[in-house]
Amino acid sequence: MMSMREAYGKTLVALGREREDIVVLDADLAESTKTIMFAEEFPDRFRDMGISEQDMMSTAAGLALAGKTVFVSSFAMFAAGRAYNQIRNNICYMNLNVKIVATHGGISVGEDGSSHQALEDLSLMRGLPNMRVIAPSDARQTEEVIRFVAKEPGPFYVRLVRPKAPVLYQENAFTFGRVNKLRDGNDVSIFAHGLLVSIALEAAEVLKMRGISARIYDSPTIKPVDKEAVIEAAEETGRILVAEDHSITGGLGSAIAETVVRYKPIPMDFVGVEGFGQSGTPEMLFRMYGLTSFHIADRAEALLDRD
Repeated sequence: MMSMREAYGKTLVALGREREDIVVLDADLAESTKTIMFAEEFPDRFRDMGISEQDMMSTAAGLALAGKTVFVSSFAMFAAGRAYNQIRNNICYMNLNVKIVATHGGISVGEDGSSHQALEDLSLMRGLPNMRVIAPSDARQTEEVIRFVAKEPGPFYVRLVRPKAPVLYQENAFTFGRVNKLRDGNDVSIFAHGLLVSIALEAAEVLKMRGISARIYDSPTIKPVDKEAVIEAAEETGRILVAEDHSITGGLGSAIAETVVRYKPIPMDFVGVEGFGQSGTPEMLFRMYGLTSFHIADRAEALLDRD
């Protein structure tokens, strides 16, 4: 188990040592987002903007126009929610070199409750022209993602989570716009991102005991979705289930469904959150909202009976 946030902070420091153009902004949450690591080593290239997310995004736009590569961080609820207008008009409209790395996505925020649980952020960011959207599944993948977005021009939204995540990779964890096939199978394909990837792998074991062969895809790039992999899964397994710690509306599931309906219509289903979250431990909330290996397995099995 390793922290994506820790991987983010450490990678920022490494990038700061390599490149003078890297600057970092935070909105009064540097200890939680782990940008504090960069702040301690490069105080002249870090600014805590206070509880002022809109101002932070506008300042990031100005720094990008001055030639900087800008990383901005806050909780996903605040980064995507409070500052949407500034992200849209000041960053995406001008296609500026700003990297929004939002932590504490999904109901896995836990006890902080629904006001802090971003379940719509991927949907909001996916709808913006010029914005690319990524949701890593472990710490190693996070490191590769941060290095990628630092060198690639233009805006990115990277969604990280609060809890530590199982380690899935040692190397070669991320290729932009592509999925990682973690397990082959013939009966049903399961796509997931973030914490749900390791849970989907557990679901595949449950399905195996039921005589069902499940293919598991880790899909860290939410936008652009890996069209070729989706079509491949649709053609070869004939059933797709998408599991994510996000609303079932507008996230990875919607992105895959848009591809399926255009190129290879097949039965699909979605495991995610409907409505708002609530306060509780991540484990309790995952059980309550059906983000468990057994629930994913049940939904995948039910797909086999649909025409």
